[in-house]
Amino acid sequence: MIPVNVRLREWREADAPAVLRAFQAPDLRNQAPWPVVTLKDASGWIASWDGVGHAFAVVEDEQVVGNVAVTRLDSHGNGWVSYWVVPEARGKGVAVAATELLARWAFDKRGLYRLELGHRTNNPASCRVATKAGFLPEGIERGKLCYEGVRYDVERHARLVTD
Repeated sequence: MIPVNVRLREWREADAPAVLRAFQAPDLRNQAPWPVVTLKDASGWIASWDGVGHAFAVVEDEQVVGNVAVTRLDSHGNGWVSYWVVPEARGKGVAVAATELLARWAFDKRGLYRLELGHRTNNPASCRVATKAGFLPEGIERGKLCYEGVRYDVERHARLVTD
């Protein structure tokens, strides 16, 4: 069930302060392809989504509290889902609601058939979001990610339009 106060909308240049605040959270710093430490960086992060898929600002009670995106769209009707939510909005179902809304959009508006996502196996919160949003686990990709010289296994999940 989607909380009525969570919705998705296009990112706006005016959201740069919210993006900058979000990437100050220690666990979100690695979620951007470069350090987001200035408003210019945050504006660049918003602009970087153009042409690589589609990202939405997650809004709760008119405040930007996260991001959901689908990228790597291919000719087979597949897409890669990613999400993050600021620490103060966690634990309330916001990420699950946003991921469900994104999946509906991707299936209904983009005509995708399969959505995939992955999370480090040491991130049980992300696993709960994936499974509650209808993404079934499909297996472990051993040693897939490397942060600061440490390798991490990733659990892959997928959701089909027919699920």
